[in-house]
Amino acid sequence: MNKTRSLLQAGVLGLSLLATSVMAAVSADEAAKLGSTLTPMGAEKAGNADGSIGPWEPLSKTAGSVDGKGFLADPYGSEKPLFTITAQNAEQYKDKLSPGQLAMLKRYPDTFKIPVFKTHRGSTVPADVFAAIKENATKTTLVEGGNGLNNFRTAVPFPIPKTGLEVIWNHITRYRGGSVSRLVTQATPQQNGSFNPVYFSDQFVFRDKMKDYDPNNPGNILFYFKQEVTAPARLAGTVLLVHETLDQVKEPRKAWIYNAGQRRVRQAPQVSYDGPGTAADGLRTSDNLDMFNGAPDRYDWKLEGKKELYIASNAFKLDDPKLKYADIIKAGHINQDLTRYELRRVWHVVATLKPGQRHIYAKRDFYIDEDTWQAAVIDQYDGRGQLWRVSEAHAQAYYNVEVPWYTLEAIYDLQSGRYLALGMKNEEKRAYDFGFSASKADFQPAALRQSGIR
Repeated sequence: MNKTRSLLQAGVLGLSLLATSVMAAVSADEAAKLGSTLTPMGAEKAGNADGSIGPWEPLSKTAGSVDGKGFLADPYGSEKPLFTITAQNAEQYKDKLSPGQLAMLKRYPDTFKIPVFKTHRGSTVPADVFAAIKENATKTTLVEGGNGLNNFRTAVPFPIPKTGLEVIWNHITRYRGGSVSRLVTQATPQQNGSFNPVYFSDQFVFRDKMKDYDPNNPGNILFYFKQEVTAPARLAGTVLLVHETLDQVKEPRKAWIYNAGQRRVRQAPQVSYDGPGTAADGLRTSDNLDMFNGAPDRYDWKLEGKKELYIASNAFKLDDPKLKYADIIKAGHINQDLTRYELRRVWHVVATLKPGQRHIYAKRDFYIDEDTWQAAVIDQYDGRGQLWRVSEAHAQAYYNVEVPWYTLEAIYDLQSGRYLALGMKNEEKRAYDFGFSASKADFQPAALRQSGIR
């Protein structure tokens, strides 16, 4: 009996040590690579062997002009594509395309194309954010089960990740300026390209950018998000409020909706996982926003490693304020003549639905840019194992404020032939307003009624 008990105790201890090692931060020696062979964000600083991916060369804050509305000049605007991938030559480049990208080329052989330009790895963040990331590398750990973070500061808890879940947490917590107020537009065109835009006014603030943030008592909030529909009239005045938690085991996400017609605030537990996205005509889930957001607990996450992929990058042309939304939204997909793709290194993570869990996506393949931790492409599969939806993010560096983020997110439904495009601001009166300032009181359910008055 004693021998059996000793073996059991040894087994439990071994499992405990294994679990600890899985959740442990990296050593100081390994973290020293940040800013040396690795960028301060954790990407490989050098380019690839054949030079098709260059070294990290962050853009200066004065890389281009800024117009009166805050839109940025394209520092690479004079460049021409190196080549263009089409349905006719896709086979030649298939090792650097996701299955979803290949499927889009096949489904729209006459119109979908991928213009490939020289790679410019210009995204960067402020020095204090880099310092916080380096501190996270040796201090931040996953909570038990992986559904939250311990000892986390500002952004990117795992710049030298060891697991797929750590890569996903880097995407969820990546730096987006700390706070922003923005006016953006969403379109859900019919198969023929006709669409009625939906207009949003968003406010997004990470906890340490709140006016009344107390670093000695940070609480369990990761960020606050408020979104008001401003048009069309039938939807105007609807306001969504989200409190995103850091330790989602201790406290799940909280969400509320103010309905302008009913003039009342109600809790909204459906604003999570595969609950319907706001005014999305069934074309995106709640966790499709920002490519992926929310709790990762319904999936098993497998890190496949890094690979080279053509992803939509430096999308300054797509953000041009001279464009109208009708110039961008076309039948089947956005206007690919306005896009720019570059060869980048990405982290490949496969998410498989856990037994007993429910989600309309049974599997998701994530391709996450090493320089920014932003998801660039996500291929989503249905319960039959068939490729269903392809998410593609067109990213840019807001170089004047040192913020990497998206210009536009597109979700293509291969089965229905429809898609959703979110994030356009070309026709708006201003671009993103980073540095938006607010207090916790501005993000309480009681404040929703005032926000939604019309």
